[in-house]
Amino acid sequence: MFEPGVMFWAERDSLEMVCSLGVRYGQLGIPGGMRLTDATAARWKAALASAGFTLVTVFAAYPGEDYADIPAVARSVGFFPPDTRAARLVRTLAVSDFAARLGVASIACHIGCVPQDAGHADYAAVRDVVRRVCDHAARHGQSFALETGQEPAEVLLGFIGDVDRANLRINFDPANMILYGTGEPIAALQRLAPLVISVHCKDGDWPAPGVDGAMGMERPLGKGSVGIARFVDTLWKAGFRGPLNVERETDDQQERIRDLAGGVQLLRALERA
Repeated sequence: MFEPGVMFWAERDSLEMVCSLGVRYGQLGIPGGMRLTDATAARWKAALASAGFTLVTVFAAYPGEDYADIPAVARSVGFFPPDTRAARLVRTLAVSDFAARLGVASIACHIGCVPQDAGHADYAAVRDVVRRVCDHAARHGQSFALETGQEPAEVLLGFIGDVDRANLRINFDPANMILYGTGEPIAALQRLAPLVISVHCKDGDWPAPGVDGAMGMERPLGKGSVGIARFVDTLWKAGFRGPLNVERETDDQQERIRDLAGGVQLLRALERA
């Protein structure tokens, strides 16, 4: 039986709010400007212990990332922009250290749009950055999970093979496959399942046809094109047993919290069905 969880963000979401959704598990996003001091880690660790709440992943995000459309993502997200690559590597290693102080055994991020051509000018550089993150995380006994969606499953699989690190894994987000138009999520999950260590339960609709560079529209869980019941069933059949972390990103915080609560309720209803 799956446990529902929530993807939430430090400095935006309180742990009290997250626990009010009736979940005991989740993934914590770390904004790019958040100070990762020992005191901050100690406060989070104490709060998590007091609430009986388990973090399964700590996510890194970076200043300057832009998710407005696919060209903006390719230009600004993750490790592919050369001008910010070194600083973002340093930040990711700091997030790994922060997660270790919390006792969390997995970190994750969007590394950016992996080129289909392994001979692309930035491919080898990003591969080497990911190797360095993996090696650093391994010293903490951590996995490093790559978020799906900004490239087709076979491209991500090839990149992971090229990185060649045993602790490199996948955080599978079915909606991202749809939002970026990179592949049918159930088929992608079936191919990537052996490497999936964590998941987002998020929903969305495909990009409008004929609109070059447009992304699809994120939707509340169960109201998009993922087919969440089939997604959960496929996870179970593939042997995944981790928490199902509901994610919802929208500028309206009240709407977001309402949709997170609705997603948790939907997952519980699927468990009873």
